[in-house]
Amino acid sequence: MTEMQQNEGNTRGGDKKMLIAMSVIGIICAFFIVITYQGTLGIITKNRAEALNKAVYKVIPGISRIQPYSLSKDKSFSVVGPDDKSQQKVFAGYDSTGTLKGIAIQASGKAYGEVLSLLYGYSPAEQKIIGFYVLESKETPGIGDKIEIPPFLDNFKGLDVSVRDDLSGLKNPITTVKQGKKTKGWEIDGITGATITSRGVGNILNTSAGEWMPLICKNKKSFEMQNTEKK
Repeated sequence: MTEMQQNEGNTRGGDKKMLIAMSVIGIICAFFIVITYQGTLGIITKNRAEALNKAVYKVIPGISRIQPYSLSKDKSFSVVGPDDKSQQKVFAGYDSTGTLKGIAIQASGKAYGEVLSLLYGYSPAEQKIIGFYVLESKETPGIGDKIEIPPFLDNFKGLDVSVRDDLSGLKNPITTVKQGKKTKGWEIDGITGATITSRGVGNILNTSAGEWMPLICKNKKSFEMQNTEKK
């Protein structure tokens, strides 16, 4: 064997050892990532649940009790426990006398660049959105976060989401207009400098309300009856 062949053999051997070492390190790192994720998943889930619970109280004023409801395949609602993992779930809020004050609904969608996760309160009696809270946002700081402060939040103290008589959808689509141009109850006064984000909020709410409001109106008595049974 020549010296060149020996050097090539040593190089290949060294490369092989390095590849094995990197693979072992990768496996070890992956193992610890999985262990860390599994170890913190329970805490993360608990913290998210607590944050959501607090947010429900913010979007439905005057409540003292929350009851989660899950949407069944037959489009009816049934009472579920706080740990229920149903994807299609809403949260009914009751005051100290047991009166239904509103229903909190989660919604998400694209705004300026990232997915925006929202929670809003709905009054079946008034057919209006009565509260709004940003659960998660990755929008540009100083621009996208303008949706979390007045006067934008004032849009959701009584936003009209009345449904058609046949319960097929909203009477009027939620629409975001230029700041200062709002004239209708179902319009959202946009934010100058954050037009895309505020328009994104309008689109998310319009899609969500168009789906949920007819279902809730159709099942309004179920929420009240379930509450009566609980008392």
